[in-house]
Amino acid sequence: MKVKRFGVSLDEQILTELDHFVDQRKFPNRSQAIRYLISNYLIEEKVDGNKTVAGSIILVYDHHKRELQNKSTSIQHDFHDIILSVMHVHIDHHNCLETIAVMGKSGKLKALADQLIAIKGVKHGKLVITTTE
Repeated sequence: MKVKRFGVSLDEQILTELDHFVDQRKFPNRSQAIRYLISNYLIEEKVDGNKTVAGSIILVYDHHKRELQNKSTSIQHDFHDIILSVMHVHIDHHNCLETIAVMGKSGKLKALADQLIAIKGVKHGKLVITTTE
């Protein structure tokens, strides 16, 4: 990929916040941080536009909750066309971590994630989306 240079003028407060962001995230320089921020914004635009994206749904849940695993499996079967793989890890005696790799229209990925995260017994859930380009 060919890199192009350009100048940017920023308000002093925004520049201070950018520098803080660079330090917090350990970016080597402002350019890397700006590339990261622009890339994230463009990915969000694709999500909002219901474009094809890839991602991961991460769930942490108590596997002792009655019917949780059956409900999760049933929902996943309804979305079989966008699920690439599922990894299940036992964190401890009560808690499991499930990572579901997905690819498809962003609206459908969101619908799947929302249904899974809403299951009683899910302690935490998050959909992480990235571009397929």
